[in-house]
Amino acid sequence: MTAFPKEFLLKIPKSDLHLHLDGSLRLSTLIELAKKEKVALPAYTEEGLKKAVFKDKYKNLGEYLKGFSYTVAVMQNAKNIERIAYELAQDNIAEGVRYIEVRFAPQQHCSKDLRPEDAVRAAVKGLERAAKEHNASKAVKSGEDVEFHFGIIVCAMRSFNKDMSPYYGYMFQVLSHAKDDEVFAIASLELARIAVLLKKEGLPIVGFDLAGQEAGYPAEHHWQAYQHVHEAFIRKTVHAGEAYGPESIFQAITECHANRIGHGTLMFDYNAIQDKNVKNKKQYVEDLASYIANERIGVEVCITSNLQTLPFIKKVSDHPVKQMIKSGLSVSICTDNRLVSNTSVTKELELLCDNINITKRELRNIVIAGFKGSFFHGPFNDKRKFVRAVIEKYNRLEKEYLK
Repeated sequence: MTAFPKEFLLKIPKSDLHLHLDGSLRLSTLIELAKKEKVALPAYTEEGLKKAVFKDKYKNLGEYLKGFSYTVAVMQNAKNIERIAYELAQDNIAEGVRYIEVRFAPQQHCSKDLRPEDAVRAAVKGLERAAKEHNASKAVKSGEDVEFHFGIIVCAMRSFNKDMSPYYGYMFQVLSHAKDDEVFAIASLELARIAVLLKKEGLPIVGFDLAGQEAGYPAEHHWQAYQHVHEAFIRKTVHAGEAYGPESIFQAITECHANRIGHGTLMFDYNAIQDKNVKNKKQYVEDLASYIANERIGVEVCITSNLQTLPFIKKVSDHPVKQMIKSGLSVSICTDNRLVSNTSVTKELELLCDNINITKRELRNIVIAGFKGSFFHGPFNDKRKFVRAVIEKYNRLEKEYLK
């Protein structure tokens, strides 16, 4: 039994700052769209897909990633992307989530009829529809509930191959004499330019991300892309320290101006440092964590996902989230992939509360940190007003459930 009532965790306003669109479809929608788009699945029932693809436990990262080949395949037109984004917002709203930042790599969703920028516009359209429906409700109008807000984080890839999408195939064809690293960097820069243009259109492009295999594909190769969005005042996050040492996190901060870190699970593992120039590894880790804490660089923690993909995390109590909290880091609890990891924000909070001995004050700080550390679309004063409403609702529920 959780240290905090499940109903309390369900009702409190929550956020999700690390949420992949292509990993968070409804299973029923995936099946329906696969039939419509003639995408071959290993099974056409929810039970069958859970057994064959979307499992509670995976043998390795490769098995975990297998499901994305099916989800991305049904997300090759604007109508499907809009629907999936709309349903994702609906599912979050239903469990008390009031702010999400949806990230995806629009270059993976290109077809002859769909450009990267159109894929983004479609996702925004679906999210906006769900937000308008919720924000027009009586509960929100009366002040009983808080509004739902969202932002889009466009995601570049550290590496890719020509078969991942027609866009990537075209990049390799046009840049046939370039090194692979150069192709990856050019694709990232092109995406950064798209992000800036869409932001100028007024779309809620709140962040730029870099995902994919860390080892052998350093973030510094994508410096130009990050500099471009940095100069346009778009906030930055980087998948770092998930499968490479603390120096990967340091590079994300110094080379990519990261405002937040995705995962950061190896932050405290000084044995994972591979940079031979680092002589005092323990001091390096201490200084890194202290810097992140002092600069209030957020850490997007995805517990279930890490349990499923990182072999050195056998159980929740092994997860460094406890050390992150004790070190004063600005931690937010996220899902990563609601479908692939079979989770929700409420479930992630339950995992945290069931396995990590956190206080009432620490839980409150973690929940509020998600809103304060968000890349909120709009003026800072609007964000302050929104966060204030969240805190007031949290306080009311805390008095009701945690007497």
